[in-house]
Amino acid sequence: MFHPLRVAEVRPLTDDSVTITFEVPEDLRAEYHYAPGQHIAIRRQVDGTETRRTYSLCDPAPAAADPGPLRLRVGVRLVEDGAFSTFALKELAAGDVLDVMTPAGRFVLQPRPGRFAAVVGGSGITPVLSQIATVLAKEPKARFCLVRSDRTAASTMFLEEVADLKDRWPDRFQLVSALSREEQQAGLPSGRLDSDRLAGLLPAVLPVGEVDGWYLCGPLGLVSSAERALRTLGVPRSRVHQEIFHVDEVPSAPASAPAVEGGATIRATLDGRGGSWPSQGGESLLETVLRNRSDAPYACKGGVCGTCRTKLVSGEVRMDRNFALEPEETEAGYVLACQSHPATPVVEVDFDA
Repeated sequence: MFHPLRVAEVRPLTDDSVTITFEVPEDLRAEYHYAPGQHIAIRRQVDGTETRRTYSLCDPAPAAADPGPLRLRVGVRLVEDGAFSTFALKELAAGDVLDVMTPAGRFVLQPRPGRFAAVVGGSGITPVLSQIATVLAKEPKARFCLVRSDRTAASTMFLEEVADLKDRWPDRFQLVSALSREEQQAGLPSGRLDSDRLAGLLPAVLPVGEVDGWYLCGPLGLVSSAERALRTLGVPRSRVHQEIFHVDEVPSAPASAPAVEGGATIRATLDGRGGSWPSQGGESLLETVLRNRSDAPYACKGGVCGTCRTKLVSGEVRMDRNFALEPEETEAGYVLACQSHPATPVVEVDFDA
């Protein structure tokens, strides 16, 4: 669900990134309450064309009883030819109003006792920053180790805020930084954190087997490398959680599944209302539903954010890509509507499940 929210502040973060803070009206406070690690989608109309982008919330998650107004803050990094990021860095200003979707996402760490660790790259710090700040503030028996990779010190997002966390909880927060294009006076040598390097580094900085939850976030290459390293180190898959921010390193998606002979019918439940519509050509489930229900949830349409996750109730689909759902979700029957095409004459999905 989208609501128009006023921009309270646009603040430069690095030369190529800013933070955007939105004000949430009191009557919408409950709808915009978020968990540490969740994201919002921002919608903007330009010359009749709709643009949607997803950004993670970076502040500590609020408690329901916290006093004062609720604000949502996200970090936006400039992307080459990026329709929204260019606007955000060059034109957006306090007082502007944008349509913002209520928080979503399952890359969440709720405060609990234990040892946690994250491997992040670039703007992948944003959801993890919320996780770290929330869990350390609300759970005194929690510890967190952050391994972060950035190009240069000047391009590092939230550098001061992470340093503040280290100063506040020196005994419970461990920080390991690597720069891929610049030498540091202290710390790790420069270079990318590939799987071999991570497999050697992680056991040297923390007891890998005692970590209750691993949170991997950033470009596909880094997340895949970290996942391989953890597998090499014997970490159970159930302890590893990931969120991909960029997938430009992979080849283009395979061709859509051939159309079902005679066409297919898509049945969908959304916000408690059901409908049944014919699929046209090789369109995805999401495209079919959007032609008939403009309120169908989506953001990236690239199989990355998971906003369009839906439960496959009956029938079969072929999913082109999946960078958002974890294995246990696909095993439970969830699919990405933006990447799924009907493989049987009738497909039924439930967006509310």
